[in-house]
Amino acid sequence: MPQTVKLCAFLVANQFDIKGIKTFLDIKPLADSSSELFYFFDGQKFQYYFNFGVVVFSGYSEDEMKWAIKTVQPFQRNQVVPPLRDDHTISANPGNELRFGFDELILDKIDDKVIRITMFNLAQSVALDHYHAVTENLLTEVKVFTNQLETTGKLKVSRNNMMRFMGRALNTQNDIAENIYIFDAPDLVWDDAYLDKLHQGLIKHFDLRVRFSEIEYTLRIIEDNLGVFREVINQRESSLLEWIIIILILVEVFDLLITKLLKLT
Repeated sequence: MPQTVKLCAFLVANQFDIKGIKTFLDIKPLADSSSELFYFFDGQKFQYYFNFGVVVFSGYSEDEMKWAIKTVQPFQRNQVVPPLRDDHTISANPGNELRFGFDELILDKIDDKVIRITMFNLAQSVALDHYHAVTENLLTEVKVFTNQLETTGKLKVSRNNMMRFMGRALNTQNDIAENIYIFDAPDLVWDDAYLDKLHQGLIKHFDLRVRFSEIEYTLRIIEDNLGVFREVINQRESSLLEWIIIILILVEVFDLLITKLLKLT
């Protein structure tokens, strides 16, 4: 009999407290680590939590998913409002060859391993959507600063605000390095050629490596610009310090002249 399973991924926060969710749900997961929790519930329902703020559902209604997300709200850090969402369908029929359609995976059978691998890659995809938006916003802010340099020859931003911007850019870079692991295959594909083929096919289908490279390239551009901004600010502060020193020297000279004039009189 043909079988269809719909997966729904939501990025609801910048981070999930995985340990807190595991304690709260108090149900033994099918698979768990410090960064993931994969659960099976009655009625062929699955939930997959990732530490980078993504939860993926299978077999749930819209109301059930909303309720589940609200239930784990205390374990969400830096909520993303509105949440990002991406859906994908798995269709199975005996005899089908593994192939990938638009928003659809087609194969001959569905089991918990197939669902987990597909959920894993769908979660990476929606996370990349989020980081793409974040890096594009950072690049837009960088362009504001470069336009200032082009039109006025000056950088109209305080050192404190620039340092905050640099911190935000570096934190984004660190988050991506910690949370996006498309180059690391899940453990269950290591000894299963079919699952490995499925995993590699999903990476290609979602363009994960290409999108990851685009984000990396954008971050490199931002990093190069930040280096220039840092030099401009340091030069500006050096010039200010030089003027302060010159003024102090002039004050000393005037003081000395006045003192000598008073003695002569």
